[in-house]
Amino acid sequence: MSYDDIRARIAAAESAAGRPAGAVELIAVSKLQPESRVADVLEAGHRLFGENRVQEAAGKWPDFRAQFEGVAVHLLGPLQTNKARQALELFEAIHSLDRPKLAGTLARLAQETGRCPDLFVQVNTGEEPQKAGILPGEADGFIAECRGMDLPVRGLMCIPPVDEEPALHFALLAKIAARNGLEGLSMGMSGDFERAIAQGATHVRVGSAIFGARPS
Repeated sequence: MSYDDIRARIAAAESAAGRPAGAVELIAVSKLQPESRVADVLEAGHRLFGENRVQEAAGKWPDFRAQFEGVAVHLLGPLQTNKARQALELFEAIHSLDRPKLAGTLARLAQETGRCPDLFVQVNTGEEPQKAGILPGEADGFIAECRGMDLPVRGLMCIPPVDEEPALHFALLAKIAARNGLEGLSMGMSGDFERAIAQGATHVRVGSAIFGARPS
């Protein structure tokens, strides 16, 4: 599998779902990947990447941004409140807004700095106790709370349970987004992004299928 193969599969899935070409943005998940592989994908013209940790992104992306124009980096992993200020400076979007305390911290920093990345609320669609995210039944209230703080909530994100049909979780996320007037749906990874696109995904997160297996 290569970068070009993934782009072709996304285009085919858009077409099969009756969606316009380019409706879905590919986030190339570059966490823990050697910089040479990331550079190859940048050379191929790709500009949207995903990282899981603030620290790793801080060490990797300033240099790449200086070399390549138009790079955007999204935070996909959990964000600790003590790293929120750094995250505001580093990322164009944060896909892991998952608790009231973090929302409050981001709102305070946004007021202070005058800027805030686009935000996606992480919804724990499988209600898994070990997983971060807002429970589906509490999502409407949390979204309203974030909007009350003037936070730029653009959409929702989910990571379905590994042993369940992901399309059911994608459909649930799309339903919550629709009733809250949110357009962004960050859902679907290497193994299931076509099913996510069929359910309306606007951002799919693909790592190993583009870069190859992460070095251990």
